[in-house]
Amino acid sequence: MKLRLEDYRQYFRVLKYCRPYIPRIVPALICAWVASALEAAPLLGVKFVIDKVLTGKNFTLMYLIAGGILLITVLKVVLTYINTYLMTWVGNKVIIDIRMQLYDKTQKLPFRVLYKKRVGEFISRITNDVTMLQTILVQVAMDLFICCANVTAILAAMIYLNWKLTIIAGMIIPVAIFVMNRVGMRLRSIGAAVQEQVAQLSAVATEALSAIRVVRAFATERAEYARFGDRNDEFFRVTVKGSQARGVLDGVMVMVQYVALVIVLMVGAYFVTSGDPASNGFTTGDLMSFCLAIGTLARPVQTITRTLAQLRGGIASADRVFEIIDQPDEVPLAKCPVALGRMRGEIAFENVSFEYDEGIKVLNRLDFRIEPGERIAIVGVTGSGKSTIADLILRFYDPTGGRILIDGVDLRELDIYDYRRKIGFVPQDPVLMKGTLASNISYGLENSAEDEIDRAARTAGIADFIMSLPKKYGTEVGERGVTLSGGQRQRVAIARAIVRNPAVLLMDEATSSLDSIVESQIQGAMNEAMKDRTSIVIAHRLSTVRESDRILVISNGEIVEEGSHEELLKLHGHYRDLHLLQAGSKVA
Repeated sequence: MKLRLEDYRQYFRVLKYCRPYIPRIVPALICAWVASALEAAPLLGVKFVIDKVLTGKNFTLMYLIAGGILLITVLKVVLTYINTYLMTWVGNKVIIDIRMQLYDKTQKLPFRVLYKKRVGEFISRITNDVTMLQTILVQVAMDLFICCANVTAILAAMIYLNWKLTIIAGMIIPVAIFVMNRVGMRLRSIGAAVQEQVAQLSAVATEALSAIRVVRAFATERAEYARFGDRNDEFFRVTVKGSQARGVLDGVMVMVQYVALVIVLMVGAYFVTSGDPASNGFTTGDLMSFCLAIGTLARPVQTITRTLAQLRGGIASADRVFEIIDQPDEVPLAKCPVALGRMRGEIAFENVSFEYDEGIKVLNRLDFRIEPGERIAIVGVTGSGKSTIADLILRFYDPTGGRILIDGVDLRELDIYDYRRKIGFVPQDPVLMKGTLASNISYGLENSAEDEIDRAARTAGIADFIMSLPKKYGTEVGERGVTLSGGQRQRVAIARAIVRNPAVLLMDEATSSLDSIVESQIQGAMNEAMKDRTSIVIAHRLSTVRESDRILVISNGEIVEEGSHEELLKLHGHYRDLHLLQAGSKVA
């Protein structure tokens, strides 16, 4: 099996992130190269000690050699410190850059990609896999550079001592390369398996902790413990396999070292004792220096083989990181994006079709227009395509057919970030961030004034509750808003939507998870929030849409009915059937 550069393609991609830091990398490499080149000096010092000092009894030379070795050692320590500091700084900066790019990418991934993996898996890639990249970037890169420089310096000394003996000793190198490559390929696949198991461990733990109320309510602590234990056992299994492969590699390299040493001793002893002209005056000092060089050479060679094996394992992490980075963004950004300025709130669907999977249509040739300031409701049974319309208005996806116009401009031509900041969105499951009530209401608008936050809270009907708290708007809500009730979280979500004074207010099943009493209370806040702005209410419960200017009834991705509440009841169609069904369930 040949060493192929394409096997290290991802590693070269990691190295590209080093370009901005070349001014620090160059002096670091110079220091490393000089320190490594000095590795050969003590080897030649041994030759002169044996041949000149011991044989010629020249002790003055002995003092000079000893002093030179001490001076060289001090110089190596200083150079190594400088190199280590600079490369550690560069390595950490590069990893920060990669981690930030990876995190930024996860914010832009298509939902269909995000939904295929658990949150813990993405967290593992951002933390564990990127940390592994730091190892292969700093430790592996510098170990390879330093060890290669060491090997070069030692080989130069060996060639100086006897080039023929150097060639004879080097004949065993192809064996080492063969073993290194075979084991390295195995370690790459094991490295991928190890990182996958780390991701699974993180995913299982994150999932269980996020749903801790459900876990305890259903008394499944032992089952979750067992599931986590299974993942730990699998992680142990693949880790042991990696240790076995590395053990084989280390053992073979030690054997190669001693075989080379035996060959050198046998051939070198012949050169010293035979007086053969081919030995070029090979002395006892030369032989001792050469044997010492073999022993010294073993350390960087073994480090190189182990580092390359580690690199193969680390490339698995690079594969996982760049798998995410290489994903296309959620929607392509316009090359020359249009900023609307003050948005009027006119929305038009023109012959819009959409399918998540090819051949399975969710929306089919929708045509409708929403005028500025109009209150529209979209209703239908579960799976009819209601929430998909909301996703398209927010441009979470692009239509697979037709187009959506905002104030007469194709949505795909707008500055997506500017556009979304002008829309107030209230989801079915209002997720609050860990922080204060004020920071959650003003989320995305860091410069919101206190009176704007309070005004939005009063419109949403949550201000009185907030003011009754000891810390008022400075009260911490806990992760995902767990310290608040469902109705309170929904009111905060409404306040968060209207604090930005949006031109369009979009409510997607905003009260479907609430009981009828809380729903009626929230409905008042919703009605207040929808005044004087284009409002779209997507609902399953018809009680929330009666006051709408117009109601669109969706069935199988198509608009089957349209009109006011009273008009639709007279049609004796889908809407009336839904109305009677829900009214009957209430009576029951």
